[in-house]
Amino acid sequence: MQSSTLTLTTPDGTEVFVNRWLPDGPPRAIVQIAHGLAEHSSRYGHFAQRLTDRGYAVYASDHRGHGKTSSPRGSFPERDGWQTVIDDLYAVTERAREEQPRLPVFLLGHSMGSFISRGYAAQHGSELAGLVLSGTAGGAGAMGKVGIFLAATQARLRGHAHTSGLMNKLSFGQYNAAFKPTRTEFDWLSRDPAEVDKYINDPDCGFVFSAGGFADLLRGLESVNTDRVASRIPEDLPVHLASGDKDPVGANGKGVRHVADQLRRLGVRDVTMTLWPEARHEILNETNRDEVEVEIIDWLDAHLPATT
Repeated sequence: MQSSTLTLTTPDGTEVFVNRWLPDGPPRAIVQIAHGLAEHSSRYGHFAQRLTDRGYAVYASDHRGHGKTSSPRGSFPERDGWQTVIDDLYAVTERAREEQPRLPVFLLGHSMGSFISRGYAAQHGSELAGLVLSGTAGGAGAMGKVGIFLAATQARLRGHAHTSGLMNKLSFGQYNAAFKPTRTEFDWLSRDPAEVDKYINDPDCGFVFSAGGFADLLRGLESVNTDRVASRIPEDLPVHLASGDKDPVGANGKGVRHVADQLRRLGVRDVTMTLWPEARHEILNETNRDEVEVEIIDWLDAHLPATT
């Protein structure tokens, strides 16, 4: 595997950091990765190794407010933050296409990255060969609307970039409850204690998002779960959902099933779903991650256009 990095300068001057992992031989397709909340793209190097071994070129960027992208930690832009992050992701796609012309592009999003990827697919899905959603979720309903109100109010009173311990407690504070007795605050991420410790000890992981960032996140989640947005995902775009059946983000599979059922109801013809038994939120860092990676790559292989 050939590993390198690049930066893309956006119209507002932000430098988006991108990891680029290439196979040793000619690539046969591009896989673009959108990471989750309070983590970063470099955590996907293990998966990138397996992808490049199978001939995929991998591009993974750090979202605004994350990792090495040049923006305030834990916050999206104050104006049109959610759309800006989707636009950043599309700019990475365009760069990947410039460097790897005529190759099909698959988009894989994890957790918050899966919400962003669903918004991306509603706008640019006709340009994708397939969409993989890891650790996604259904709508938050009435509680989501309350969360949007609280986050937006806090952002207005204390500033968009105010670190919101309140919203962090309300949104993530209960995720560990199902796994008591717990060893750490992040046991809900994985059954593998070594992976949990790596997350905790990573200075670019586990930080608390801003009030404005939480408002953007919750509005984005609400948006992508509406029929209005989901119906814009092309009917011929293959979609694969993969989550742990003990993932609190996806309501132990209930939210994942809701997303799959919604897409099928709206006419998307190829929707598949795997709920991994006993697995928690980060299935790519779970105790069975090898079989998770193999299944995802087998799905990618099966959906490569015949001309590739």
